[in-house]
Amino acid sequence: MADHCKTAVVTGSSRGIGAAIAERLAKDGFNVIVNFSGSPAPAENLVAKIEKEGGKARSFRADVSDPVAVARLWDVAEAAFGGVDVLVNNAGIMRLATIAESDDGLFNQQISINLKGTFNMLREASRRLNQGGSIVNLSTSQTAMLHPTYGVYAATKAAIEAMTTILAKEMRGRSITVNAVAPGPTGTALFFDDRPQEVIDHFAKLAPLERIGSPAEIANVVSFLVGPDGAWINGQTLRANGGII
Repeated sequence: MADHCKTAVVTGSSRGIGAAIAERLAKDGFNVIVNFSGSPAPAENLVAKIEKEGGKARSFRADVSDPVAVARLWDVAEAAFGGVDVLVNNAGIMRLATIAESDDGLFNQQISINLKGTFNMLREASRRLNQGGSIVNLSTSQTAMLHPTYGVYAATKAAIEAMTTILAKEMRGRSITVNAVAPGPTGTALFFDDRPQEVIDHFAKLAPLERIGSPAEIANVVSFLVGPDGAWINGQTLRANGGII
């Protein structure tokens, strides 16, 4: 159970895996900043749910690809709760195409949000995260599975894994852990939307456990990494995928 004065910022947390992480960390006792970039309604609903269950949360719109917006996000977190102890970089998009068919828009958008957005948050965290804090970056098991059409998306996440290990070393002397979680197929709206049932069934059978993971299961891994039981895990990428790779 976290000290109730501790605060977590979870980017892209109005829905899906990010929302599950925000809700779990609130249950663990963290104040939570629910970051979003689109419609405010899902984020506001999540904040209301967290507060109804006795937690403390605040939503804030910020495009993580914009360094000015990122700085404002940290300002808001510090003003609301006095500092940030945990950063979870969850915000990201996935646009699939073969490398031959990946246009500049597909490439630039994923670089901007997935890679630069995570970089912007890590740079701010490296300067402002409280002593003894934790950072968790969301990667993907596609960095090891390497399926066709995932080229640009997997490349952004592989870069995030590299920054994860490097930043862990750069945080020497501050007792800050930096890790990544690489989910496999996970049951979110993003995963199910526009996918035929046979494709979903195919993904479910890839892992030895023969099912799709749940957002709550990814949130459990994040909770472990930022909690006291995960204090000796640092600079690592944990592949939460049921054994798919």
